[in-house]
Amino acid sequence: MLVEVCANSLESALVAERAGADRIELCSELAVGGLTPSYGLLKAVRKQVSIPVHVLIRPRSGDFTYSDTEFEIMLTDIALCKELGFEGIVSGVLLKDFSLDVERTIKLKTASGDLKFTFHRAFDWVKDPFKTLKQLNDLQIDYILSSGQQRSAPLGIDLLSDLNQYNSDIQIMPGSGINAGNVELFRNVGFNAVHLSGTTMTQTLSKAPLISMNTSDFLSDDHVAVTQLEKIKAVMIKVK
Repeated sequence: MLVEVCANSLESALVAERAGADRIELCSELAVGGLTPSYGLLKAVRKQVSIPVHVLIRPRSGDFTYSDTEFEIMLTDIALCKELGFEGIVSGVLLKDFSLDVERTIKLKTASGDLKFTFHRAFDWVKDPFKTLKQLNDLQIDYILSSGQQRSAPLGIDLLSDLNQYNSDIQIMPGSGINAGNVELFRNVGFNAVHLSGTTMTQTLSKAPLISMNTSDFLSDDHVAVTQLEKIKAVMIKVK
């Protein structure tokens, strides 16, 4: 069974390799479901990690329906991953009705060339998972990362198993909530790959700071924080 570890830093990637992981999905910001890692992190991991690394291509948190500018950024990030010699990318794009954005998925797949392509957990939002599986199979996607449209893969194992038995060339890779206590369940029902982070929150300061830099108002699946023209202009009028 292939074990892919979602690593959010160079340290996490090196730990995963040392532990015997088969592959890494490299990202940042696990709290929002992962974002594309920085150029510096990409270079460091490429230099120091020897097992295959697939890079998450997701320019922001929130939904998986992107503006033209955001999509161009995604294509640029894929080109960078190819240039740096990574083995695969992980991405996903949807339409606002929670169906697969076929046109843009084709563009992402074409841009990735020979790199392996994992369609990520945007799959867990689609209205018709079996139709989407067929569409992705037709596009020759290699993996689908999914929790079975539940909060965790153990809760979604019935749908995951049905998807895994569907006549498809895509590998279904369960992810979310997988650990040493339940991973054998997935192997025993026929999965060939699993995805997990294996993380624990590690304390870095001896005491909490005076104020928090985390802003819960910015954590949303259906809203995106965007700078407003009127608000900035109002400030500029006051100081110019």
